[in-house]
Amino acid sequence: MPEQKLPDAVSRRKFLNYAALSSVMGVALISCTKEFREGEPNAPFAQDDPQNMPKNTVNLGSGDIGILNYAYALEQLEAAFYIKAASSFYAGATMKEKTFLEDIRDHEIAHREFFKTALGSKAIGSLLFDFSSIDFNSRDSVLSTAKAFEDLGVSAYNGAGELLKSPDYLLLAGKIVSVEARHAAAIRDLLSYGSFAGPDVIDGNGLDVFRMPKEVLAIAGNYIETKIIANNLPTS
Repeated sequence: MPEQKLPDAVSRRKFLNYAALSSVMGVALISCTKEFREGEPNAPFAQDDPQNMPKNTVNLGSGDIGILNYAYALEQLEAAFYIKAASSFYAGATMKEKTFLEDIRDHEIAHREFFKTALGSKAIGSLLFDFSSIDFNSRDSVLSTAKAFEDLGVSAYNGAGELLKSPDYLLLAGKIVSVEARHAAAIRDLLSYGSFAGPDVIDGNGLDVFRMPKEVLAIAGNYIETKIIANNLPTS
């Protein structure tokens, strides 16, 4: 089916080009991570193995593994949301809105699969979600939720960065959070043209806000049915 053009094709092209660049660099990091796992017996991937959990319960683990599983859980949440949002668009959705939501969906799926592949046998299982509080037939409900998820994701990566010990993983987090920030800006622009950021996410020093895992999981938990055990995550 031929690609449908957007009225603001230039802006969309820039958006996709930036995201594609981050994705390419992410592929390079997959190769780096694979070598790290296979070539060093004492690498973080070999140090921690989350316990077997009861049904519908996952343990994120500890150390860098725990933080990567934490990020994986959030990417699962975002991917599941956008898959549902793009499966049947709300009434009146413009071509621009549909295309942006589909593009972001594809990015979040790529992030989800990246973490699943990188973690290998250390990855938590697939989570179950409850989106019953979201009206997927309402533009405001879908876009407001998307904004909340993207802002939450950016703050989560910002907070998790200082908890990572491996510079390779810190670089990975930096690559992904840059894409998440582009998503957040795009969604904000759909809600109110020109409002790519605001004082609710940018502090007085021009820096993005950050949240630590406990706070992020408490917010995300409103949409996650699976019980997540995060007691062993690093705190500093």
